[in-house]
Amino acid sequence: MKARVFYLSLLMFWTLSPVNTFDPLTVAVLVGAGSTLAPLAWVTWGHFNERCDSTWIRFNETGLRSDLENKLVGQHIASPIIFKAVAGFMKNPHPRKPLVLFLQGPTGTGKNFVAQMIANNIYKKGNVSQFFHVFTYQLNFPHQSRIETYKSQLQQWIKGNVSRCAHSVFVFDEVDKIHPGLFDSIYPYLDHHNQLQGVSYKNAIFIFLSNAGASNITEIALDFWQSGRTREDIKLKDLEKVISQSAFNHKTGGLWHSPLIDRNLVNFYVPFLPLEYRHVLQCVLAEMKARNLSPNGDIAKQLADDLVFYPNQMRVFSAQGCKTIHARLDFYI
Repeated sequence: MKARVFYLSLLMFWTLSPVNTFDPLTVAVLVGAGSTLAPLAWVTWGHFNERCDSTWIRFNETGLRSDLENKLVGQHIASPIIFKAVAGFMKNPHPRKPLVLFLQGPTGTGKNFVAQMIANNIYKKGNVSQFFHVFTYQLNFPHQSRIETYKSQLQQWIKGNVSRCAHSVFVFDEVDKIHPGLFDSIYPYLDHHNQLQGVSYKNAIFIFLSNAGASNITEIALDFWQSGRTREDIKLKDLEKVISQSAFNHKTGGLWHSPLIDRNLVNFYVPFLPLEYRHVLQCVLAEMKARNLSPNGDIAKQLADDLVFYPNQMRVFSAQGCKTIHARLDFYI
């Protein structure tokens, strides 16, 4: 009975709110059979204690710099770009538009990791803050036939959450798999507007993660390796045009011919390079340290040796980056 009363109370709160302001990743109340933006988890009461003020939101510039320099492996291009972009934006009291980052590269290279780093150094509650919103293709936008519904719901989610907290962060994972046209509905929020329908989006951060263009990035990295040049010789100018074009021209991806790119609304295109054997070793040792285990080079080498690397004959880059290290380590310790 108590559970039923709680459900009905929450349902009334949901349906009577003029704008839906709950994150789809933190609420699991299904409102009607027509609901398509699938709720994913039960309400956590801790969210109701968090407020959008300086007690709960305080940018840790030193912490972000340290995390990027010491925890992000093998990304000498991405690390300084992300730090300067986020630090400059967070310290600007009057930004002209939201910060829009496009992180692109092979799987397991640190894109999601960086998004979490950003949240951990903005919010007191880190990446479990109610102001940090993550959307994925499979969980939030799985059906192409419902693309128009998704567009409308996404507009409401963003508007509602920014209305509650101007310093909201939105992460869109697997952008290369999301149906084309979805983000056309939100590009006005990312443009240079003081307000739209009474809401200012200028203090929000939008982060798009994609594997599109990974083959192009890898090809360039391999060319450098084969010519005897070091990885650190690769510069942003060698990759930026490639990743912006690959996103715009990726026909099955969410940014295909998108006004986000066509109108130059992306502040920074950030390439993530494929990881080499030495980087995988670093990931294993870092994971052991995170578990309070003594770093063991033999175990790290054994795990790394069992991973798949490509191209087959040269074994230069890890096929999964460091994505499977956390799960695989249990087998070796």
